[in-house]
Amino acid sequence: MTDAPTTAPVARAATAGEVLAGYLTAQAGVFLRALPQAVGEAGSRPGALPASAQAADDLLRAVRRIGGALHTFAPVFDPAWAQESRTELRWLIDLLAQEPGYRRRADRLLGALDSLADTSPDGAGMLAGHPGAPKARALLERQLTLARTRAHTALLQELRSARLHALADRMTLLAGEVPLVPEAAAEPAVALLPRTAAALGALVAAAERLPWQRSAQAYAGAGLHRLGAAGTEPDMVPAPRGAADADVALAADDAPWLRARILVKRARYALEVCSAPDGELLELDRVLGLHQEASDAAVTVATAARTPRITPATAYVLGVVHADQRLDVEAARYAFGRQWPAVAPGLAGPAAVVSD
Repeated sequence: MTDAPTTAPVARAATAGEVLAGYLTAQAGVFLRALPQAVGEAGSRPGALPASAQAADDLLRAVRRIGGALHTFAPVFDPAWAQESRTELRWLIDLLAQEPGYRRRADRLLGALDSLADTSPDGAGMLAGHPGAPKARALLERQLTLARTRAHTALLQELRSARLHALADRMTLLAGEVPLVPEAAAEPAVALLPRTAAALGALVAAAERLPWQRSAQAYAGAGLHRLGAAGTEPDMVPAPRGAADADVALAADDAPWLRARILVKRARYALEVCSAPDGELLELDRVLGLHQEASDAAVTVATAARTPRITPATAYVLGVVHADQRLDVEAARYAFGRQWPAVAPGLAGPAAVVSD
């Protein structure tokens, strides 16, 4: 069970400002070491990663952690500086995540289609021998390659932009001096605990609002069935009237879970600042990451299925792949629901303890 960040880890530091300055200085250092590799290697060829996958991961992790700390512990930082920094960090996250996201989506969708179209005697899939399978695969591969190439081009343009140089300068300054509010920074380090508890409490509150009754089974297909009939439950998505409405309905259905992943990350980073263990939250983050990847992949397939002049056979195959991804969405929700009861008590406790 996740330990409550109650006393020991942060109490060893003299002030809240020292804890945050130490954490952000370390993350800014990771950022500055990883960034040159991203800028240098990304221009070598379409689809290229930074010099190593580890460097790309380090850069994104540092950006997310800095942004998370600025959000959770906002009262300790100069407000104008913190807001501007968070805006620029969010821009960089979106920029860096696009191309790898398309790559993972291609791996997921093409792998799923190949499995469904498998013709081997021991593992024949439901699309084995279907005439639309090769065309559907070619369509997905072509569209995802084009999207990845465009994302790569945008990345090249921005990695050498004045905006990125300004953000790098901001991180350089952060590595030396963190803009803090003097009064808040001078408080004892335990003053960070209520903000950490608030991050944990926000996650617990969001999880309590999730429609758990709809994720009680791993592969119920409930999401697909709900789209075919008018909603009768308070939290049920209204029935769509067409493809665009179906997209909106599915996006609304996924939104609470995607929000939960954001809150899991914020809670993880808050615990990191306090040097408290976050192992169980890391696993929840992984499961909700699978949820988001399957959800995004399903959107990609739905978009491909609306390509003009595709054959009915191709559209049928894409529909099967879309349903397969939506079942993966439900499987991830089920896995989250199985893990959450063991984790929740350790997160709800700190909020009550710290607020007393």
